[in-house]
Amino acid sequence: MKKVIILIISLLAVIGCSSKKNVQAPGPGIAKFCIPDSIMSKVTMDSVTYKPVINEFNLIGKVTYDQDKVVRIYPMVSGNVTEVKATLGDYVKKGQVLAIIESSEITSAENDIVTARANLAVSEKNLAATEDMFKSGIASEKEYIAAREEAEKARSELNKADTILSIYGGEESDYIVKAPVSGFIVEKFVNPGMQIRPDNTSNLFTISDLSKVWVLASVFETEISGIKIGEKVNITTISYPDKVFNGSIDKIYNVLDPDNKTMQVRIRLDNRNILLKPEMYARVAVHQVTDSVMLAIPSKSVVFDQNKYWVVIFQDRCNVHASQVDIAGTANSFVYVRSGVRRGEEVITSLQLLIYNGLNQ
Repeated sequence: MKKVIILIISLLAVIGCSSKKNVQAPGPGIAKFCIPDSIMSKVTMDSVTYKPVINEFNLIGKVTYDQDKVVRIYPMVSGNVTEVKATLGDYVKKGQVLAIIESSEITSAENDIVTARANLAVSEKNLAATEDMFKSGIASEKEYIAAREEAEKARSELNKADTILSIYGGEESDYIVKAPVSGFIVEKFVNPGMQIRPDNTSNLFTISDLSKVWVLASVFETEISGIKIGEKVNITTISYPDKVFNGSIDKIYNVLDPDNKTMQVRIRLDNRNILLKPEMYARVAVHQVTDSVMLAIPSKSVVFDQNKYWVVIFQDRCNVHASQVDIAGTANSFVYVRSGVRRGEEVITSLQLLIYNGLNQ
């Protein structure tokens, strides 16, 4: 009886083990990950290619006027400023009135014209009379020539007085300050009631055409050897952190500042939308193209996870996988990779984080 009980217990144990194995047995397999159709229509990709290696370093600079398109306006007379019609930052057109100066010099110039006209009238009458007497034999040729020279001199004095007054642009003892060119008022050093002395050397206004600006960047001694005219640069500002302004170095000032030991370079930029303002700080990224090449992928395709860099490689919507990449450096919108991808492979450049998370679920 005891042997029978032991046999039954043994059979039950075998059955139990067999049943337990059936519960833990693997199923038919895990379903393959496929990108849903709703996402697939929004997915973008780019190919892994070889690109020239670009060394990039950053400079600090600032926006300034295009010095070739700056006009400083100085007063041509002394006097009292009675009115100012433009202020800092205004856009003015050529010929527009900027200020009015009441000046005794304008009155003097007008009096000179009156005197010159009177002298000319007298000399012309004297010339006519002398000419008649010369023809009648009463006056000598010498007297006639002298009268003619006197009339010419009077006419010259009148032309001179007219020219001076036209330069002054005077109207009833007022000197009118007008804009010689169109542009923005970028400097203003005049206010109503201000006295302008005859020995004044300061400008009243500065006008600049801001449709083009300069960016002056400082280069440290350690970077001077790598700077060349024509090198491409990308410029960003605090005001527009997401906007990149493209340009190139067009002038190198081959003199070091004695205080900070830096050399300046100049970049001309198109500024038709007047986004860049003088004195803005700018970050200048200089790109130096080398002779070597490396595999490169768009920087936006890279996913950072678990202290490693990954990309999602695409073959078809049901054949995608994540690959760890070893990044060697960055340039512009690309990153250079040492390993993890092969030339010609397609990497996902949009919604890649969503797809990467789906692969790891």
